[in-house]
Amino acid sequence: MTIYEIEVTTDTGGKYPLSDYEGKVMLIVNTATKCGFTPQFEELEALFQKHKDEGFVVLGFPSNQFKQELDSGHAAAEKCRLDYGVTFPMHELTNVNGAHEHELFTYLKDHSKGFLGNSIKWNFTKFLVDRQGHVVERYASKDKPSSFEDDIIQYLKK
Repeated sequence: MTIYEIEVTTDTGGKYPLSDYEGKVMLIVNTATKCGFTPQFEELEALFQKHKDEGFVVLGFPSNQFKQELDSGHAAAEKCRLDYGVTFPMHELTNVNGAHEHELFTYLKDHSKGFLGNSIKWNFTKFLVDRQGHVVERYASKDKPSSFEDDIIQYLKK
């Protein structure tokens, strides 16, 4: 299985395969609107705006597994749009750990072993996926998106 075979659901309920982003560099983030790291939405949006024309996309996946998210993905996405100007794709509430975790996060964790362990410890864990669909970096919650812009640029050039 490749990452492109995985289907995800938008905050409004539309389903699509990640193959829609084949050939792009993806930054996949588990998000929460009531978390201390929530201001990272501004940096995520700034990176998206700066590099989207080069083939970069940020994908936000709200999760309430750490009890810091609203009741639905749509409510979370609306808050992100209103409070932080987010325009990148947001998705339904997603489990990132445990028996009911979404297959995307199983895939991301399985393919980023050696980076930060096999569980997601907190909101705003970030996974960088190259144009070929390989998980190439994993960043901790505390890692500000602007701190790894050079990595994004490196993979955009490949």
